[in-house]
Amino acid sequence: MMACSSLLTAPTSKPTPPLTTRPVAASSLSPPTATPGAAPGGSRAMTGRRELALALSTSATLLLLPAARPALATSDEEYVRETAEVINKVRTTIGMDKKDPNVAEAVAELREASNTWVAKYRREKALLGRTSFRDMYSALNAVSGHYISFGPSATIPAKRKARILEEVDTAEKALLRGR
Repeated sequence: MMACSSLLTAPTSKPTPPLTTRPVAASSLSPPTATPGAAPGGSRAMTGRRELALALSTSATLLLLPAARPALATSDEEYVRETAEVINKVRTTIGMDKKDPNVAEAVAELREASNTWVAKYRREKALLGRTSFRDMYSALNAVSGHYISFGPSATIPAKRKARILEEVDTAEKALLRGR
């Protein structure tokens, strides 16, 4: 087997010269010191190694601290009560006529209540497997998605409305059974 002809030919470019090093003054290797007469905490052009190490260790410590946990449900009764309230708001809001002057306010209240409900219970591992949570979350997602996309005065189509009401009914039945 023969070698490729391009590997055997001499290079056409000029060789690069070796890197040259400059002598470094000994004073540039030591950490900077405070200038005489400077105010404590004054600004300096460079930070010393100790200050840098302190800043990095402080930052790393703050990053490793656990973040404040959001408010979690305190009891099962609270979950049942708040879910029932949201169910009632969903039913009354989607049942309103689009010409009703209070529809925009009702939709805003529903969105606030649903956002609060989802933010509070979404991270509760004990609730994630419940039928009531799953169906309620799905219904709230459908209602919120509709009003975000089409505005508060747009009526919900009959098929979507029927599905939302079915999910709300299933969630309510599951709540009564403790699921």
